[in-house]
Amino acid sequence: MKRPTLLTSLLVVLALPASVKAHEFAITKVAAILNLNGGYQIDVVVDVDALALGIAPSTPADQVVRQMRALSDAEFAECVERVKKTISKRIFVRFDGRRVLPEVEFPQFETLHGDPDDDSVLGIIVRLTGKIPEAAVEFNFTASRSFKVVNLTIMDRSTAAITKYTLAVAEGSPLYRLGETPVPQSRASVARRYAVLGFEHILPKGLDHILFVVGLFLLSIKFRPLCFQITAFTVAHSLTLALSIYGVVSLPSRWVEPLIALSIAYVAIENLCTTELKPWRPAVVFGFGLLHGLGFAGVLNELGLPRSDFATALVAFNVGVEAGQITVVALALLLVGWFRHRSWYRKAIVVPGSVLIAATGLYWFVTRVMGSW
Repeated sequence: MKRPTLLTSLLVVLALPASVKAHEFAITKVAAILNLNGGYQIDVVVDVDALALGIAPSTPADQVVRQMRALSDAEFAECVERVKKTISKRIFVRFDGRRVLPEVEFPQFETLHGDPDDDSVLGIIVRLTGKIPEAAVEFNFTASRSFKVVNLTIMDRSTAAITKYTLAVAEGSPLYRLGETPVPQSRASVARRYAVLGFEHILPKGLDHILFVVGLFLLSIKFRPLCFQITAFTVAHSLTLALSIYGVVSLPSRWVEPLIALSIAYVAIENLCTTELKPWRPAVVFGFGLLHGLGFAGVLNELGLPRSDFATALVAFNVGVEAGQITVVALALLLVGWFRHRSWYRKAIVVPGSVLIAATGLYWFVTRVMGSW
């Protein structure tokens, strides 16, 4: 591969914790340099090979590389052009509200006859470059819904300022004034942004957490026991989320994620083995809540927390998570809650639902354990 620039090296290091066997990144890392000899350079971390082939980024990297290296020269050139067009359609760079079309490059690109030990052909960096329009005063960046939450870092060479934004899916960045020292975000703005991110981590993205909450819902015919379990779960994951973010407790994600999957399966299997809430269930739920809190912390660590409003962002994210969980319970009540006291409810709703949840949890457990090897 070509020797990476300092910016490229930084992005690669930031992306490494996401995965070593696949290039499925939980967060989209973006770094933009403005006023670079009158132009701009924007590097985006994305699995370029998978995008070129039109396959899922969760596909093992070695499998993706084999497919890329099996392409003929003409097919390879076609893939390169296709991924450039895809990027151009899905990423929006604007100055003074007007979209510009940057040049698309792959700074880590290697030929098909490159190092056979590399786990990528086109790399994991897309570079967008171009000239800043004359007299432009504002810059804006937006990634389409095809990308995940964006961590955007803006480096302005004219002021030596470095500004960071965490953007929800498809959210445009705040207007950045070129050549001016940026005004820090207000506490209310930070709180609103992280509350939205917390909610989105449950709905629609947190399928594992959704299934866990639904599993709790299915066994609790009465509302009060359900609230008691949800409260135990909330207190537990709030505790480990805070302790993990502050560096008091820590557990590798290769352990946390499989155990979260196992907790989902356990709750669903217990639903099948009993018809009533057992005394130990809240304690078990509390224990599983501790695990889920570590999972939330992993996401929040990748999102990043603003140093100036660290506590505000942490609390707001947790509030967003709770709002998402309450919404899940409300939707479950709306869909099947009316039938909780019917004689056929367990046979028609609880059993099939729990079987499906248990099977999903066990499948995730196996795949996550295998993926961590």
